[in-house]
Amino acid sequence: MITTTNQLKVSLQNTSYPLKQTQTTAAKNMDKTQLEFPTPIESTRLILRYYQPGDGKWYYTMSLKNRQHLMQFEADNVAANIASEGEAELLLQDLSSEWARGNCFFIGAFNKATGDFVAQVYVGKIDRKLPEFEIGYFADVDHEGQGDVTEAVRATLAVLFEQLNAHRVRLGVSDTNLRSIRVAERCGMVREGHLRENRRAPDGTYTSSFIYGQLKAEFQSLLKS
Repeated sequence: MITTTNQLKVSLQNTSYPLKQTQTTAAKNMDKTQLEFPTPIESTRLILRYYQPGDGKWYYTMSLKNRQHLMQFEADNVAANIASEGEAELLLQDLSSEWARGNCFFIGAFNKATGDFVAQVYVGKIDRKLPEFEIGYFADVDHEGQGDVTEAVRATLAVLFEQLNAHRVRLGVSDTNLRSIRVAERCGMVREGHLRENRRAPDGTYTSSFIYGQLKAEFQSLLKS
């Protein structure tokens, strides 16, 4: 799962969020830390970072290579329908602007040894008062089954719970996307629901989604086990 083109457009149209004087301390902390989402993030094998000027060329090539998978499971993914290198560069500029505003975070995961792009992770804000975030991800087709996405998601969850003070993180994933389901469960996320025929594929067929969630207490318990 990752944020959609339509969701990004909504985010771009709503870049200011007036805050009430009665905000909770957690909500104030969330607003403050969103602008300080750390980058780069380093894990055992990966570097996770925001997209930079000049990334459009390889990002466009990556989108073409992954288009079949994205159209099957995430047809409205921001990376699914890029038409040119120039369009990719403009998209990444928009994503960087959203990062700077603290609205959402698109994170590229790269292999330390080779520099290859291996996965993308998305983080969006859901509820300031809890606080709650949503997460999404996809693996580059050439790096599936190598544990890269699991490592990237675990590193991102650690940032959300330990540095951004998240109370919970949620994920929506196609109920037929077995690889993404396995990643969620390896990361200790709990299946919380099944939304039937809540999305429509490009061919007109309906698809369904599993909803996963993880609480801060559950994340901390996994660290101790």
